[in-house]
Amino acid sequence: MTETIERLTGETAGAGAGEKERKGAPETAPEAHELTPYAAPLTVPPVLRPAGDDVLRETEIALRPAWVQLHPQLPPTLMWGYDGHVPGPTIEVRRGQRVRIAWTNRIPKDSEYPVTSVEVPLRTDGRPQATTEPGREGVEPNKDVAALPAWSVTHLHGAQTGGGNDGWADNAVGSGDAQLSEYPNDHQAVQWWYHDHAMNITRWNVMSGLYGTYLVRDDEEDALRLPSGEREIPLLIADRNLDTDEDGRLNGRLLHKTVVVQESNPETGKPVSIPFTGPYTTVNGRIWPYADVDPAWYRFRLVNASNARIFELVLIDEDGEPVTGAVHQIGSDGGLLPRPVPVDFDAELPALTAAPAERFDLLVDFRGLAGRTLRLVNKGPNQPAGVPDPAGNVPYPAVLEFRVGESCEEDTFELPEVLSGSFRRLTHDVPHGHRLILLTPPPTRGAGGHPEIWEMTEVQDTAGLRLPADGIVQITGPDGTTKTYRRTARTFNDGLGFTIGEGSHEQWSFLNLAPIVHPMHIHLADFQLMGRDAYDVSGFDPAAGGTRTPIRYDAGTTIPLAPNERGHKDVFRVPGSQMLRVMGRFDGAYGRFMYHCHLLEHEDMGMMRPFVVMPPEALKFDHGGAHGGHGEGHTG
Repeated sequence: MTETIERLTGETAGAGAGEKERKGAPETAPEAHELTPYAAPLTVPPVLRPAGDDVLRETEIALRPAWVQLHPQLPPTLMWGYDGHVPGPTIEVRRGQRVRIAWTNRIPKDSEYPVTSVEVPLRTDGRPQATTEPGREGVEPNKDVAALPAWSVTHLHGAQTGGGNDGWADNAVGSGDAQLSEYPNDHQAVQWWYHDHAMNITRWNVMSGLYGTYLVRDDEEDALRLPSGEREIPLLIADRNLDTDEDGRLNGRLLHKTVVVQESNPETGKPVSIPFTGPYTTVNGRIWPYADVDPAWYRFRLVNASNARIFELVLIDEDGEPVTGAVHQIGSDGGLLPRPVPVDFDAELPALTAAPAERFDLLVDFRGLAGRTLRLVNKGPNQPAGVPDPAGNVPYPAVLEFRVGESCEEDTFELPEVLSGSFRRLTHDVPHGHRLILLTPPPTRGAGGHPEIWEMTEVQDTAGLRLPADGIVQITGPDGTTKTYRRTARTFNDGLGFTIGEGSHEQWSFLNLAPIVHPMHIHLADFQLMGRDAYDVSGFDPAAGGTRTPIRYDAGTTIPLAPNERGHKDVFRVPGSQMLRVMGRFDGAYGRFMYHCHLLEHEDMGMMRPFVVMPPEALKFDHGGAHGGHGEGHTG
């Protein structure tokens, strides 16, 4: 089988290029605050187009070590990359082009693990938390992380493919082995992305460089004649931190530094830390790059590939003022929106909020901005909600600088009024099942230490019930009716709860009882957001593991859906004290899948649950011993 590999613009450091970079590294590394923003050009990953003439032969994409110069002032950084690239190649296919990819682990067994991991104490003296700073704070590295082998499994995030091809977290492979996955690609034009999903260690493997983007093309997208070629650019954004030497100078080493908020988990005896956020933002694997662009239309395929940082992105001009009228969102996680959404950084969309794993298909009109210098910056908070940080906004808001040229050939592209004529909005008139999932604060007894996912089922007989009781929650809904629910699962290894008939629609309701925002991801299916509701969750007692008084619907607070979250999505931001309702159809594949929080530290620490999709005809023979409710109208 032959494949096409192209480089668009710039260059991406693979193993060979990395050796060249290492020889040309600066003799003296800078101190942390001395890194110069916008000092290197944006690199663009190569494009890989698997040939589609013979599905029985596979395309190999090999995981390899690479030396990558993250910034011109830094020595090269050891990373792991797909085909030795960080990010990996942009894979591009046509709708219905079935391909097989052999994700082959060619990282040598004796390879050094590329990430140093430390946990530092929570600061209570008014200083910003240590995650805003590089270096290990004198803390010894975690030896267990340093001893990790090259053990990886690749998940094509968003893909509709069978459970055996999805990248199940336990099915990771070691050095010399391959994961063979088949992707039907029978999906409307879309941006998916691929990344490591190895059980327990996803947070470190992704940080090492194991991520890339995947594009599906179709005729509907072609008809729009959107900017293409060198004017269609992936932007994979991820925050990182770096270690320092004994003199306090950056040594280029990847550093996973988290803050301990609880000295000992009651169950494991290990410290409990918050998810990772770092001071340096990389775009396509480089810290704070710049991009030379023409005064023309561009299409940017943006994905937040961070472990946990939620970006609040704003495009500003030389005076720091938001640029209006230039940015339009035309697609989200699951493909094209029905119509373009203007992103003018106004009251309706004050910033482009991007949680980990969310994707944004953006058109930017530089035609009226010739000769200008614009900057994409992050104005989001430095820490996840609920973590004290007097610094407020990020200390290093830089992301990417655009340097607009003076002239170019006239660009005649016009923004379409309608993008996707095939898009259909789901309604509750569609027969559908129901699931209720609670996102809980860290319990103060029992499992201890970390937020959890609770699957709930309604209790009909409440005679003799005494509250609070562990795992029992009462909720008063919009109609004033109070219902009682019982927890049926809380950890990944609890019994299977959700079994779904292939082709059926379901509404999943996520109720967040904690202050932190959880970006929830469900494998396999596309969803639409049906609504956000405010709830008073003060009746939930983490110490008791249940409610003392019912959680109550807040009729006085209206939370409208943002205009850019009304398309197909597979990642959904669930803020605290909100119930988010999403609906989707589980079609196109069978097997065992999972859903989880896409804060990678939460995913690794247990906020992940399995579900099974099978033919509805086979479900009629279910013996009821291991499978949860699955019929239409199921209220679990």
